[in-house]
Amino acid sequence: MLVILDWDGTVCNSAERIVQCMQRASERAGLPVLEPAAIGNIIGLGLPEALVALFPEAGSDQRERMRAYYSEEWLAARGEPLPLFDGVLPTLDRLLGAGHQLAVATGKSRRGLDRELGERGLHDLFRSSRCADETASKPHPRMLQEILRETGCRPEDAVMVGDTVYDLEMAAALDMPSIGVSYGVHEPDRLQAWKPRVIIDHFSELLCWPPLVP
Repeated sequence: MLVILDWDGTVCNSAERIVQCMQRASERAGLPVLEPAAIGNIIGLGLPEALVALFPEAGSDQRERMRAYYSEEWLAARGEPLPLFDGVLPTLDRLLGAGHQLAVATGKSRRGLDRELGERGLHDLFRSSRCADETASKPHPRMLQEILRETGCRPEDAVMVGDTVYDLEMAAALDMPSIGVSYGVHEPDRLQAWKPRVIIDHFSELLCWPPLVP
């Protein structure tokens, strides 16, 4: 089976840094400094789509400054790589050992994802990946369609794993099974609306879903 993973909030514990960088960037851009919950709600979208959702009254020039400031703040905040959630690496190893394939579908930029994979030496784990700046942003299913074409898999032979309704909605559009994670930015009640096969509380619980059991 092809296991397609969201990155931020599912694999990588990055929500707090995203919120802080967005708050600092909005202050520099002269935009409202929003509460963490409001910013957390858009994690998973591509950055242009996220900024439209957060600041619908802002003009395109102001949002473009905001985009540039956010990128600067993100780079300035870089130090040690952001932590992966507990259990991620051993679980990925066991999935690969059981013959499953791995892919990433993320709202990050290609540059951002490649940087994070490179810092951890993880590029070779993933058969395919798609980022929001090279295809349609979630919840449009295009990035999943492109991953399926690249890997030669059918929707029913794949599963989308994510922490937001955007992840589960794009899987539902293709009748692809999905798994929600409860420890990310969207509450389990919101995830349930998209009928995931299961909602897990720890990344290692992927290994308890029958089609993925090693």
